[in-house]
Amino acid sequence: MKVLLDHPWPFALAHGGLQIQIEQTKAALERQKAEVEYMRWWDAEQIGDVIHYFGRPSGDYIDFAHSKRMKVIAAELLTGLGSRSAMARLAQKSLMRISQTFLPQTFMARMNWEAYRKADGFVALTSWEAHLMQAMFDAPPDKIRVIANGVEEVFFAARSETGKERSNHLVCTATIHPRKRILELAEAAVLARVPVRIIGKPYAESDPYYLRFLEVQKNHPDLLFYEGGISDRAELAKAYREARGFVLLSTMESNSLSALEAAATGCPLLLNDLPWAKSVFGRHAMYASPLVCGEPLASALRDFSSRAPSMETGVRPSTWDEVASELLKLYRAC
Repeated sequence: MKVLLDHPWPFALAHGGLQIQIEQTKAALERQKAEVEYMRWWDAEQIGDVIHYFGRPSGDYIDFAHSKRMKVIAAELLTGLGSRSAMARLAQKSLMRISQTFLPQTFMARMNWEAYRKADGFVALTSWEAHLMQAMFDAPPDKIRVIANGVEEVFFAARSETGKERSNHLVCTATIHPRKRILELAEAAVLARVPVRIIGKPYAESDPYYLRFLEVQKNHPDLLFYEGGISDRAELAKAYREARGFVLLSTMESNSLSALEAAATGCPLLLNDLPWAKSVFGRHAMYASPLVCGEPLASALRDFSSRAPSMETGVRPSTWDEVASELLKLYRAC
């Protein structure tokens, strides 16, 4: 079986967890002896059996793949949709139905909604995403597989290190962007007098949000520790293992890789109270309201910091090899 991995966005334009997901998926499939290639848009002679598309392909894309006797697995991250309120989702569903009834087909084709009717299989990172695929896009339930992201072995190895006391600081690993609420976390940490180590990079050094974060950090170097991103995975695992707890206050997520990595090391978790987080970690994490900032958020940080030493992360993430094994089952089922 030959698997082709495709994605519409070049890695050079934006870094993040999706890049890690795609790269680790390829490496794990290869360890399972699968033949895997990235889709080469310029190569008219490239062949394959299954296209694993990270995103939502168009209906025409799927039709052309089928004409070449290739199956298509769609793996869309429903990040924004999954973070909206029930009322907002209901309004969106109603608008979709009205659009499908009254708008021209040429316009509707641009929305790519028909991918959920035409694709041969779907990968959802959480049970919440699987629910959304059915409820919002009418995807056939028997074509959906919940296959969460994996975690590299180096993070599990860090968990097994015994006899090491955790420090008094929390850690957050995320892109410095408003969606990740890093500035709000920094300001709340200052109010709470809770030290936090921030690991991550902005999409652009000139981003005003990033510059505001730097200003806050430089004014409080005793509480906010920042040295950019960490590319060395063993060093990142060490950062989780040493921290008192892990914090991620994103307004939107599908299934956070950094939260899974932190959980693999045994690091206690404080996450925004959103459906994706509850569906993955349940009672094995603490939650903060995604609407609060300032003193209410500072209070949540103080509470988490005081309770973290007695918390246990009871969720065991999958390894990437386990993910690859499940993906191969899905490919073969198609």
